[in-house]
Amino acid sequence: MFFSKSYCPHSTRVKELFSSLGVDYNILELDQVDDGASIQEILLEMTKQKTVPSIFVNKVHVGGCDRVFQAHQSGLLQKLLQEHSAYDYDLIVIGGGSGGLSCAKEAASLGKKVMVLDFVVPSPRGTTWGLGGTCVNVGCVPKKLMHQAALLGQALRDSRKFGWEYSQQVKHNWETMTEAIQNHVGSLNWGYRVSLQEKGVTYVNSYGEFVGQHKIKATNRKGQETFYTAAKFVIATGERPRYLGIQGDKEYCITSDDLFSLPYCPGKTLVVGASYVALECAGFLAGFGLDVTVMVRSVLLRGFDQEMAEKVGSYMEQHGVKFLRKFTPVTVLLAVGRDSCTRKIGLEKIGVSINERSGKIPVNDVEQTSVPHVYAIGDILEGKPELTPVAIQAGKLLARRLFGASLEKCDYINVPTTVFTPLEYGCCGLSEEKAVEVYKKENLEVFHTLFWPLEWTVAGRDNNTCYAKIICNKFDNDRVIGFHVLGPNAGEVTQGFAAAMKCGLTKQLLDDTIGIHPTCGEVFTTLDITKSSGLDVTQKGC
Repeated sequence: MFFSKSYCPHSTRVKELFSSLGVDYNILELDQVDDGASIQEILLEMTKQKTVPSIFVNKVHVGGCDRVFQAHQSGLLQKLLQEHSAYDYDLIVIGGGSGGLSCAKEAASLGKKVMVLDFVVPSPRGTTWGLGGTCVNVGCVPKKLMHQAALLGQALRDSRKFGWEYSQQVKHNWETMTEAIQNHVGSLNWGYRVSLQEKGVTYVNSYGEFVGQHKIKATNRKGQETFYTAAKFVIATGERPRYLGIQGDKEYCITSDDLFSLPYCPGKTLVVGASYVALECAGFLAGFGLDVTVMVRSVLLRGFDQEMAEKVGSYMEQHGVKFLRKFTPVTVLLAVGRDSCTRKIGLEKIGVSINERSGKIPVNDVEQTSVPHVYAIGDILEGKPELTPVAIQAGKLLARRLFGASLEKCDYINVPTTVFTPLEYGCCGLSEEKAVEVYKKENLEVFHTLFWPLEWTVAGRDNNTCYAKIICNKFDNDRVIGFHVLGPNAGEVTQGFAAAMKCGLTKQLLDDTIGIHPTCGEVFTTLDITKSSGLDVTQKGC
């Protein structure tokens, strides 16, 4: 029970805290009722507290604003809120991907009773997988391993220039690779199940669907239904590949859901789409020596810096990937986007709002949906990065806010990422196009250079193909607001600079940093040519 006055800023702070925790509460605004003064006198006699807000939780007087926040910091508030709970669980997480598991384990470590519901609806080709979500099973992990397999093929070709001699014919075996990768993925699936068990999290391999405000129906693969209740819910259902919606697409095409465990080599392949998934898959398939064509509707890597995207496409084209609009393939791999798994889990029954066009869920800055006790994290969020580490961080911090003493929110600004195409592209912050839109071109300075990795020189690899640039805000001490690198190990390079950007990296700080020689990352410590100067950026030596 919450005794308040509508104009009191301290009352407003407590209301915001309770709302962020998804707590239902009754409130009486003493300035808006006729007997408000007499009620306040009675409260004074009962509690010896003269001011508002005056908070009671499960018949226990917690106190005013400061006392409530102290109770929250110590964990006492959460304990009081959970007393006399009428629910089976404190938290049910729908979705056993990276974000859902992170949230569930963190909540359990804070002493809460937690359940995870996870069920993989088979793809139209019948592909399914174990616990862990997209990243582990049909995303980041197998993708990076197949990318590495393709890079090893290039390394074999380079090795002759470095003196390695071998006479036997070298060829790639698809079945050997997929078996090894699936064995590794299987070990991760098992590790996740063990981790949940060790944390005391209940794992149920069933499809979750809301049937009431605090009630969910879980249906297993045999069609058997079980019902569970919880005080709070987190939706972490992720996304699945989109199909074209034309005759034969589900019968004759595959998606990334199927590719990584495909029991046969796909052979001559048409990749439909130009997203990072499309280009990454096209890149490693071409690296295995397959005939690969990418069908592009408009631009490559929509949403990324377009100068970098065009360089990625140019490199791929020079190394065997074709970009055509008419093609007769053996395998068609669809990579035209992903759809949020939010439309068949009963959200409309409890009033959770979704974007009707995209299926995304709008949330506030604490990942709270339109229903106070229901939260959402991961790829299904509207306007947030669709990246595994983002979901993991958001899930962990959400659990700490709900059940611990933390108020820390997930920071979605300057999130780094890498596209694992044959020539990797790493970035953090704004694309050049977005920077111009936000800050205007005249307020920016773009420093850039081409560079030649030392490892490529002896091998005779492409000169002046790798590229680095930073976008600086001239009127904010040349703060770096966009970081972009195209070259080997771009992900490793970008990760370090992303931490620097979180700390407010400026051009002067880069200039003051001594580089490690010879590395690719050191080019960012010697950038001295601006785009506006029009000077040549080709490199003549190491």
